Amino acid sequence: MQRSKGNASLKNSQKVVRRRGSAITIDEVAAHAGVSAMTVSRVINGHSSVREENRERVIRSVLALDYRPNLAASALAAAQHTCIALIYTNPSSSYLRELLVGALRGSTRSAAQLAISTWDGLSATARREAARQLCDSVAGVILPPPLCESKAIVDIFVNAGVPVVSIASSQFSDRVSCVRIDDRHASQQMVAHLIGHGHTRIGYITGDPNQTASAQRWQGYRDALAEAGIGYDEALVQPGLFTYRSGLEAAEHLLALPHPPSAIFASNDDMASAVVSVAHRRGLDVPRDLSVVGFDDTSASTMVWPELTTIHQPVADMADTAIDILLREIRRAPASARATVNHVLAHQLILRQSVSGPVELP
Repeated sequence: MQRSKGNASLKNSQKVVRRRGSAITIDEVAAHAGVSAMTVSRVINGHSSVREENRERVIRSVLALDYRPNLAASALAAAQHTCIALIYTNPSSSYLRELLVGALRGSTRSAAQLAISTWDGLSATARREAARQLCDSVAGVILPPPLCESKAIVDIFVNAGVPVVSIASSQFSDRVSCVRIDDRHASQQMVAHLIGHGHTRIGYITGDPNQTASAQRWQGYRDALAEAGIGYDEALVQPGLFTYRSGLEAAEHLLALPHPPSAIFASNDDMASAVVSVAHRRGLDVPRDLSVVGFDDTSASTMVWPELTTIHQPVADMADTAIDILLREIRRAPASARATVNHVLAHQLILRQSVSGPVELP
């Protein structure tokens, strides 16, 4: 009897060894996340009919297990051994979630392998070393903000002949392709919407100063004020970093002004959600006492009450499109000239319940 137990134990250990040496399967992701394999498949393919809680669990499991979908590689020889790296350091979890959904959808459709890597907490030197190491193992790289704004990192990949697609950057050049929206026009449209509701004192929370999209959104804010004949007031502009905490601090400053704004435009949804929180803590009703709007249309915009009017930036579609652009570049004829792409996707003003006209002063 003891011999039988020993043999069973040996067989189990051998199975574990073999499992560890093989690629992670969709069933293992499902088991880790506590959902069905069908739910994992729907998340990877970008279906909207998945509860947000389950979507988050699947994405966390994908990252934890280093799952690399390659479902059709045996049928598509062109995609075999094509590994694309998505590297991120973005502090916004809601933005990251959309990014991963789009990248997983694109890699699954094209049968390319997707390597997801985070460089959070790495020093500048460590990031450069990580980039050099990736040059030997990947065929292309997707760089979302703020990494896409780093000339040092971009240069390492480009000089090694590894194609790069940046996401949400206005630094287009003939060396790097990019997928973006027109941030300046989108921001101008949002401020014009607030002005159309009668607001003239509009607070603004800027984004990370190291990201070019931040400058574009700030300029759009100024464009709309100028177009409406409203003077620019520096007191109504507070710095932000695209983080919830920075939104809290900026909102506290704006709402503590002797003559506070009647509306606040935060340049992403995480910071706009923080503004709503501060308003509620101060006993202000949104939108009766204060209108609040955001940017990106991530899940954060619908996780507060009232839900946020915002600009829909198709982050998932941008990542999906980045996969396509990279594969075209990777598979181009060796003798053909490299042609970078500046791909601009459409944005959309999403109207929800966080905007009304300003309170009439007695």
